[in-house]
Amino acid sequence: MRKHWTLRLLAVLFSFTLLATACGDDDSDDATPDDTTAPDDTTAPDDTTAPDDTVDLVQDGSVLAKVTSAGTLECGGNDTLPGFGIVDADSGAFSGFDIDFCKVIAAAVLGDAEAINVTPLVAAQRFPTLQSGEIDVLIRNTTWTASRDGNEQANFLHTTFYDGQGFMARADGGIATLDDVANASICVLQGTTTLLNLNAVLGDLGIPFTAVEFESNDELNPAFQAGQCEVWTSDASQLAAFAANMDIDTVILPEIISKEPLGPVVADGDTQWAQIVNWATMATVQAWEYGISSDNVASFDSSEDSNIRRFLGLPVTDSDGNEAITEVGLGLPTDFARNIVEQVGNYQEIFERNLAPIGLTLDGSPNDLWTNGGLQYVPPFR
Repeated sequence: MRKHWTLRLLAVLFSFTLLATACGDDDSDDATPDDTTAPDDTTAPDDTTAPDDTVDLVQDGSVLAKVTSAGTLECGGNDTLPGFGIVDADSGAFSGFDIDFCKVIAAAVLGDAEAINVTPLVAAQRFPTLQSGEIDVLIRNTTWTASRDGNEQANFLHTTFYDGQGFMARADGGIATLDDVANASICVLQGTTTLLNLNAVLGDLGIPFTAVEFESNDELNPAFQAGQCEVWTSDASQLAAFAANMDIDTVILPEIISKEPLGPVVADGDTQWAQIVNWATMATVQAWEYGISSDNVASFDSSEDSNIRRFLGLPVTDSDGNEAITEVGLGLPTDFARNIVEQVGNYQEIFERNLAPIGLTLDGSPNDLWTNGGLQYVPPFR
């Protein structure tokens, strides 16, 4: 029984050529009009007053103003994915790796990691909900792709989890490699890059299959266990998470067919907010690199390392002997990184708290720190 995910999947993630292709764009046949001469009268109308029903977001000028005014961060997340976004059946509380990054942003902006409201979303709801302004940030195992970057009015930020699409089969089904999938029925979620990759890659390889589509994992998981499909395809981390909690024996196939960089997403059009979410997220990695954790952050108050002092919002002595606290210039408090580490922890803490229980480890994976051979590398905090 493979109840724990072999990290060899992620370790080899970047040795595979990206096989998945993006779906085609809707081409427009509208031709440019022949007459492009501007009208003679280009005078702006006298009345340029904004309509009374202009939304608060426009009046305030930024998502930051909206969040600080509300005192709560609206975060789009998952409620059915163990390790990443799940709801406790008794308390109704959200927890998980992605949920903790919602808390990271709230700690940075509001000084309170618990000042979040999580809206659970199925895959197809993610971008419409973000575009509508109902949520301030989307952190729900969402893959960064070129077509999404270009077509979904979305701004993808620092990758918090490097993943890849894999396949899981029932152990008694006689399926051990991708070649064995021929003519099988495959469970997959609607509205995902997973479905696009499945059609593209298996189509290119000439492997016939039948896709059995579901709207959410709440529907897909019991269907797979009941034998309604022979194979389940999803991000390898998701397969590991669900396999760890199944009553049936499963096998995860060795093939990884795509790159799936996952991380926070904000709506296009607000550079300041994108920078805030990005630097708050990256602060967890920088804290890890410095060796600063929620347990020892106070001990760094006496550090003589000027980079660490700036990172934690502590005074730094300049060449003239004057002490000053460096202003970040992002609309964030000078101690935003300290609030993050104290209240939520560094990246390693967040990873191990949420993902170690489902069998994932940092050692040897792309999600390890760059100094350990992984891909977690962030720009300087200065």
